[in-house]
Amino acid sequence: MSAPLMTPDLVRLEVDPPGDKHAVIGLMADLIAATGRAERDGLEAGLLAREESFATGMPGGFAIPHCRTEAVHEAALALVRLREPVDFGAADGPADLVLAISAPAGTDDQHLQLLAQLSRALIRPEFLAALRGAGTPAEASALVMGVLEPAPETPEQDARPSDEGPGPQRATAGAAAEAAPANAAVTAAAPGESAVDGAPVLLAITSCPTGIAHTYMAAESLENAAKEKGVELHVETQGSGGITPFTPEQIAAASALIVAADVNISGRERFAGLPLVEHPVKRAISHGPAMIDEAVAAAADPSSRRVPAGGGEAPAEGSGGESSQSWPRRIQGAVMTGVSYMIPFVAAGGLLMALGFLIGGFDVAFVAQDVATGSSLSSLPDAQQYEGTAGTMLTERSGLALYLGAVLFTLGSLGMSFLVAALSGYIAFGLAGRPGIAPGFIGGAVSVAVGAGFLGGLITGLLAGLIALWFTTLAPPRWLAGLMPVVIIPLLTTLLVGGLMLLFLGRPLAALMTALQDGLTGMSGSSAILLGVIIGLMMCFDLGGPVNKAAYLFATAGLSQGTEASFQIMAAVMAAGMVPPLAMALSTVVRRRLYSPVERENGTTAWLLGAAFISEGAIPFAAADPLRVIPSSMAGGAVTGALVMALGVGSQAPHGGIFVAFAISPVWGFVLAILAGTLVSALLVTVLKELGARRAGAAA
Repeated sequence: MSAPLMTPDLVRLEVDPPGDKHAVIGLMADLIAATGRAERDGLEAGLLAREESFATGMPGGFAIPHCRTEAVHEAALALVRLREPVDFGAADGPADLVLAISAPAGTDDQHLQLLAQLSRALIRPEFLAALRGAGTPAEASALVMGVLEPAPETPEQDARPSDEGPGPQRATAGAAAEAAPANAAVTAAAPGESAVDGAPVLLAITSCPTGIAHTYMAAESLENAAKEKGVELHVETQGSGGITPFTPEQIAAASALIVAADVNISGRERFAGLPLVEHPVKRAISHGPAMIDEAVAAAADPSSRRVPAGGGEAPAEGSGGESSQSWPRRIQGAVMTGVSYMIPFVAAGGLLMALGFLIGGFDVAFVAQDVATGSSLSSLPDAQQYEGTAGTMLTERSGLALYLGAVLFTLGSLGMSFLVAALSGYIAFGLAGRPGIAPGFIGGAVSVAVGAGFLGGLITGLLAGLIALWFTTLAPPRWLAGLMPVVIIPLLTTLLVGGLMLLFLGRPLAALMTALQDGLTGMSGSSAILLGVIIGLMMCFDLGGPVNKAAYLFATAGLSQGTEASFQIMAAVMAAGMVPPLAMALSTVVRRRLYSPVERENGTTAWLLGAAFISEGAIPFAAADPLRVIPSSMAGGAVTGALVMALGVGSQAPHGGIFVAFAISPVWGFVLAILAGTLVSALLVTVLKELGARRAGAAA
């Protein structure tokens, strides 16, 4: 049987602050690790990473650093009460109560529901006052466990809705009547109104990145505010403890929707046409009453911001119908969405093609479809004739090897054939949500049909997304809203995008794409080395950003041509993209003192990420020190790209790094290029950091 989440040995009272919030988090990690429930360094790294991405200081003078990580063996709650408050990023000042929540990566629903109850309790001033007044660790522990495991209620006790686990909660009109003024009239409610003074019925969704604490604190804050104002409110907490969605009856009766979230919420399309108030989750915690007032006002205002018909991003208030995010950022984000969803098609298709080459020989591409569909395990093929560069030729292999190679190559080719359509479809999805998917996919297919390739896919994805997004801003009658995202918007958008491509844009884009491909793949000699340098610089400039993805997209789009030039470009892209994380991992080993404990932990992970061609493994280092890390990475990437092209290294696989060595030739050239670039980058970044540390020491 597992121990209680909090015991007296996890509590420290009247502690002198050991330093800033990072030092306090280290103290919390020490406290939990001393009980044997977690590995100290891994827990500290998880808590610090959470703190860096989202400050955990809360209004009321408390902080709740928390994380879920493999370093935690058993869930635990630790409490430290500080003699002097420490700044944890709260708007109203520093915190004297610090409560750390540590959960294993596989935490079950029961633990998460207990943590949700605690998060709700922390919103209550009386609970915080009791923790500040606790005289012993045992008393403080008993207070916390009393919230997590309350005693059975007697009939006289009033069960608080906020003590329930995650799921839709309701601040009812009946409960609110007690908090309302004495002259508040309670009448039969009309649809969309509560029973108190005809107030509207509100829905709220709360969600934070980890789904452990802020999700439920925001829900509690909004529920308390709704009770005080006599407003009926239903809350759906989209947290780690699971989601219990609103009922159709609750949605039908609602007059407005509140979204308090820092992540994308699921199921927006359910609320098409409802007035919308949307803010980060922390605002619901600190300004719950104001958000309730905003929602009530939005419900009464016919011109208020509303959830689009497709459930996509709603126009921001006061922005003239445009999103609060700038259009360049929105388009960049949509393109990144398209590339991210496209990569699995590329990886699966490209690796299957590479396996087909490995088993069936390099000439399997000429006969793959006929062999795969015309042969079987009981009727294996002989060597097949095909038209090669020297006339009619026979395949290198026959029998089972040729048949299996042809099957694998055919599967891979089919997967790669979705590349442009997936890119286009998910760019449109990134802009307009679900209504953009079908027009984007069909537009991408048209782009392939007219020869416009991935360049056409980019254009059709953006067109489909923007047109579908415009349609979602329309305000149809409620009876028509359900048809908009699944029938009307896809139909009209597909007609417009497909018509534009076939009638006007297709041929010019195809000519431009052909010229671009011929120019780049035709580079040889010193020009090829220059191309390798350019590819290396692009791959390391933004580590998975738009420039990196543009180089990757160019290489994978050309891979299906099966030429030596396209294989070399793919090898240069993959090798250069492996350099930044490997270089940072090496630097953290050579000069450990130049890096924080969290960075050294990231460095350990970066070895594997770099070996697998995941450039994003260097992002934590680049975010912390971009002026040293990015130029150093670019220098190493340029060296690697140039060497790959100079040595004639080719890769038939689009992803996988060193783990797809079977598809790379010559492997020794690939490894040599990566080692050279890694050493250059690691040396540069280490020297630059060393110089920076010396200057900082001299200035001190």
